[in-house]
Amino acid sequence: MQFDIISLFPGMFDGPFSTSMLKKAQDKNLVEINFHQLHDFGFDERGTVDDSPYGGGKGMILKVDVVDKAITEVRSQKSEARSKVILLSPKGKRLTQDKVVELASNFDHLILLCGHYEEFDERIRQNLVDEDISIGDFVLTGGEIPAMALVDSVSRLIPGVLAAGSATDESFMQKDESGDFLLEYPQYTRPEIYKDWPVPEVLLSGNHAEIEKWRQNERKKAS
Repeated sequence: MQFDIISLFPGMFDGPFSTSMLKKAQDKNLVEINFHQLHDFGFDERGTVDDSPYGGGKGMILKVDVVDKAITEVRSQKSEARSKVILLSPKGKRLTQDKVVELASNFDHLILLCGHYEEFDERIRQNLVDEDISIGDFVLTGGEIPAMALVDSVSRLIPGVLAAGSATDESFMQKDESGDFLLEYPQYTRPEIYKDWPVPEVLLSGNHAEIEKWRQNERKKAS
C-alpha cells in the first residue's frame, strides 16, 4: 500500500510514522508513505496556496488550482495503481472499520489531502477528490491528525503488517447476529491474583469450548 499525503505541515508526521508498527511496515516494504508540501505546487515565487473568500468572511481558503496541480502530479507518479483521493474534513462521512476494510482491500494507493486554515474551495470537494472522510464530529486545526489515524488503521490490515490472525478477533472485526459490531473480549495475564483481583476461573480451566463461549458472551456484553 502506498500513501501520498499532501500537507502544509508534513513535519507533523515524523514521530508517528517513524516508530512502532508503521516503521516496521515501511522497513519491510509493505507500506510506503510519501509526503508532499502543498506550497511546492503554488504558482508564484512564494508558493501561495490560499486566498480570501468570495463574498467576504473570516479566514483564508485553500485554492482549487493549487490543489488540482498537487493531486494531478502526485497521481501521475503511480498512474496504473488502484488509487483513491481522500479529503480529510469534518464535513466528511465518519471513518468506520467497514470503511477501513474497504480501503485496505480495494486500493493500493491512497492520496490524502490535509486541510488547514478556514476551508477548501468547494470545487475541490466537488470535482477533485473521490471521498470526504471525517474521524468524528469535532474540529481540529488541520487534517494531519485524521490522516495519521487513517494511515494507521488501514496499514494494520495489510497482510504481513501484523502477525497472522492478530486483527481478526479485535473490536469491530466481527459482528453479531443482528449485524452490529462486537468489541473485543477482556484479556488477562500473570499474576493470577493481584490485590485480590483474580483472573476469571474459566480462563484457567483449560476448557477451550467454555473459554470461547465466555469470550463471545463478554464481547456481546461490551458491545
